[in-house]
Amino acid sequence: MTAPALRFPAEWELQSAVLVAWPHAGTDWATRLADVETSYVALIGAIARFETVVVCVADDDLRRHAARLLEAAGIPAAHVHFVQVEYDDTWLRDSGPISLRGDDGFRLLDFRFNAWGDKFAATRDDRLVKALFAQGIFHNAQRERIDFALEGGAIETDGAGTLLSTWYCLRARHPDLDRGTIESRLCATLRQQRLLWLDHGALEGDDTDAHIDTLARFADPHTIVYQACDDPNDAHHDALQRMAIELAALRTLAGKPYRLFPLPWARPIIDEGRRLAASYANFLIVNGAVLMPAYDDPSDTIAASVLERAFPDREIVPVACRSLIWQNGSLHCLTMQLPDGLIEANAND
Repeated sequence: MTAPALRFPAEWELQSAVLVAWPHAGTDWATRLADVETSYVALIGAIARFETVVVCVADDDLRRHAARLLEAAGIPAAHVHFVQVEYDDTWLRDSGPISLRGDDGFRLLDFRFNAWGDKFAATRDDRLVKALFAQGIFHNAQRERIDFALEGGAIETDGAGTLLSTWYCLRARHPDLDRGTIESRLCATLRQQRLLWLDHGALEGDDTDAHIDTLARFADPHTIVYQACDDPNDAHHDALQRMAIELAALRTLAGKPYRLFPLPWARPIIDEGRRLAASYANFLIVNGAVLMPAYDDPSDTIAASVLERAFPDREIVPVACRSLIWQNGSLHCLTMQLPDGLIEANAND
């Protein structure tokens, strides 16, 4: 019998929901929890304008607490669905499911999550997809465990067979495998025709080993939006200039250059002597909009204008993310989109 055809949808395709996990005192957000919860309310409120938000909570007390904050902010309860599950951290882009769509339903790929190369404890995060699946929140789906370390933030797809990633990250996860082996494994598992590698580009304050979602993103199968650096005195300038040259050399499946949209460079954000990764490339595409990380920087306005040109049919919604990058990620890192049909519309407890 022929196996059902599966496809990895692009982020701009219709979604049923976005998955997030609420921060709490048992996570690394503990010492700045109030500020981070304010950011979460803003993020969930922005998503809820366009689609359902599935919010993971660790227990009933946290559920009630989060619900009170969201209600106080005027976010309709019908747009939020809580699910109780254990987790170590809240970076669901990396520990959440990678969804493939097929004619007979969905395949939830549950890659091994090792906290970005065993940097942190991640036992509960590695069980997250299995635990969510057991809750029955996914519609018409099968779960497939993949014994291969991969995070969702490490890959970008155009929905038409092209994957984009960074060699630095995948080599760090699999130092014993060569590029060809990793490429073959990812293309087969994710049903891709090809993988485009970037060899340059990394941000200070990013402990993911150069996730692609902080550097370069597809806006459609012919367009890439990327983080640029125009300050020759900045430590990132050389690597990001080299990355821009690499992007200019890439070709679409039709053999044409990509349309490229460089994002502006925010001023350095230093927190307790440590530079944070303020990337505008860490945006989230939702139904009808693009949620853009904002850093209280003059470049926020320029970044919004770039995204307006790259996504002319979508509303650009800035979301304050300065408090989020303290833990080395921004709004895309915290979220995982779920394709249309995977979650029943407006499900709520």
